[in-house]
Amino acid sequence: MTGPELGPGTAQTDRGTVVETVDEEELYGPSEELLENVSAALAAGDIPLVENLIEPLHPADVADLIEHLEPDQRKLFLDITRHALEPETISHLDESLRDEVVDQMAPAELASMVTELDSDDAVDLLEDLDDETQRQVLDNLPAADRLYLEQGLTYPEDSAGRLMQRELVALPALWNVGETIDYLRATADLPDDFYDLFVLDAAQKPLGSVPVSRVLRSKRETKLNEIMDEELRLVPADTDQEAVAYLFRQYGLMSAPVVDAGGRLIGVVTVDDVVRVIDEEAEEDLLNIVGVGDTDFHAPAYVTAFQRVRWLVVTLVNTLIAAFVISRFEDTIGHYPALAVLMPITAAMGGNAGVQVITVTVRALATREITPSSNVGRIVMKELTVGLMNAIVFAVILGTLGGLWFGSVGLGFVLGSAMIFNMVWAGFAGTTIPIVMEKLGFDPATGAGPFLTTTTDCLGFFAFLGLATLFLT
Repeated sequence: MTGPELGPGTAQTDRGTVVETVDEEELYGPSEELLENVSAALAAGDIPLVENLIEPLHPADVADLIEHLEPDQRKLFLDITRHALEPETISHLDESLRDEVVDQMAPAELASMVTELDSDDAVDLLEDLDDETQRQVLDNLPAADRLYLEQGLTYPEDSAGRLMQRELVALPALWNVGETIDYLRATADLPDDFYDLFVLDAAQKPLGSVPVSRVLRSKRETKLNEIMDEELRLVPADTDQEAVAYLFRQYGLMSAPVVDAGGRLIGVVTVDDVVRVIDEEAEEDLLNIVGVGDTDFHAPAYVTAFQRVRWLVVTLVNTLIAAFVISRFEDTIGHYPALAVLMPITAAMGGNAGVQVITVTVRALATREITPSSNVGRIVMKELTVGLMNAIVFAVILGTLGGLWFGSVGLGFVLGSAMIFNMVWAGFAGTTIPIVMEKLGFDPATGAGPFLTTTTDCLGFFAFLGLATLFLT
């Protein structure tokens, strides 16, 4: 069968339907062309054009568009479109920009927006408001909504209680599939999206769950308790969100019921929220390892500077300690000035090797591939072996280069030996420091880096200069 020639960006299905394809860059987010068009429309004050340009966009893409605008354009954009923005757009904004938008809204306007959000997104928005504004917004809500949100705000930050949404479908165990389908069709206030139906007993405690797909495939007279999954992964409301994310990752869940202290169903965590948690936790671990902490490109410069200065103070203390170690070997350095040229190599190689190990270890702790109480010995031995193998390679390379550069076999031997010691130590410390911190209840991502850097620098200098003192003087 022949047909018209298809141009680039199109494809034909086996039924002859022509569909448009898109480049990878256009799969998500606002395009460069759209950003330019919105900027031009803002500059020209063409309000209808701005509204027309954003009307077909997903709320997440509108949030991305807002983040890409210059500050003056962003303020004008919000003034023009605030009345037309979908509430979900606010929940997709970075925290500082969300505050910027919220600050321009009256409590009654915020309350109207909150009522249209899923309960989990509403709690997320409310928790960042100052106490006075939060109370004013809550006072403008219907009593039932206010009660749910106030309860949500009582749970610990970053817990399942804050992460869950109240909107769910719960049914009696004795209902059959026919009654269930009729109920789902007739009830107007169901969640927009749900994956599982939760089966409850008379005390509102979960007995099991039934995937929607199983309901659709079963006969109308089939009882829910005959087709439900009885092996539920119940999540207490005070469970840390990182543990919830692990639960979803471990068992491939789409949703999980959240229960109160009495075991009664109070909410559900869904996979879309867990994806966000996994992303946030991974980003937090990565940034903490390098001492940046919670960062935001849209935050004022002084806020970012304050966040980073704490790490720099730790680095300064580390540098002073290393300088003290070096000062103990002034005479040796005076006799062999070449040591001053070569000694940073040992510390730098050990530090970089240690950062590799720490990054892997912290991530493995976060995903529970290793725990402080199991398989620690095997992991430590592996990293010691890896550190030794890498150390031998670089000891041969740098020892040879150092000896040839300065015409001293002894100097090459000292450099190679110090390299082996420091890189093996980096493998050991990079593994054990995060594990010990986790065991003691500290966040290994935050504190492991400074401890490692201090030890690799100081021990690297001490080993190199100490060996030089023993064998070269």
